[in-house]
Amino acid sequence: MKAFALAFAATALVACASSPTVKTDHDPNANFASFKTYSWAQKPQGASPLVLQRIVDGIDTRLRARGLTEAPNGDIALVANIANSQRQTLDTFYTGTGMGGWGWRGGWGGGMGMASSTTTVRTYDVGTLVVDMFDARTKQAVWRGSASGTVPSSTAQVNAAVEAGLDKLFADFPPGSAAAR
Repeated sequence: MKAFALAFAATALVACASSPTVKTDHDPNANFASFKTYSWAQKPQGASPLVLQRIVDGIDTRLRARGLTEAPNGDIALVANIANSQRQTLDTFYTGTGMGGWGWRGGWGGGMGMASSTTTVRTYDVGTLVVDMFDARTKQAVWRGSASGTVPSSTAQVNAAVEAGLDKLFADFPPGSAAAR
C-alpha cells in the first residue's frame, strides 16, 4: 500500500510539473456567436513536421467540436507560431552537516566538521505555441492563446504534452463557454 501511495504521489507530482502554462485573451466586443467558419492564414513552423501536423490537427479538431467549419475564406483567420528556447537550472546537493557533532565550541563531538556540495547545471527546452484569431472581415484581433511548457524527451510524451496544451488552451473557447457548461 505504501509503494502504491508513493507511486501515485510521484505520478501526480510529474503531472503537475509538466502541465503547460496557458494564457488566453480576447476582445470583449467580439461576437463569437457570429463566427461559423475559419481558415488558416499561417500554420505553425519551426518544429518537427509530425509535431506541427499534430498541432494543426488538434486545433482543427477543437474548433470543429465548438461548431466551426474550416473554409477557404473563413470568418476567422488563424495564425499560429511556435517558439523554442533553452533554459538552465542549477541543482545543488549537500552532503554532511558541517557541524561535526553535538556541543558548542569544541564540546562533545568536537566543533566543526566537513560538508560538501555538488552543483549540476541542467539544460532543458521550453516550447511555446501562440494561436491568434482575427476577424477576417475587419482584420481585427479577436482572440489569443498561448501554451508554454517543458519539451519532453520522448515522442509519446511530446504528443501527450501537445494534447494537454491544446485541451487547456481551448477549454474556455469561445470565451465564456466554460461558465455555460
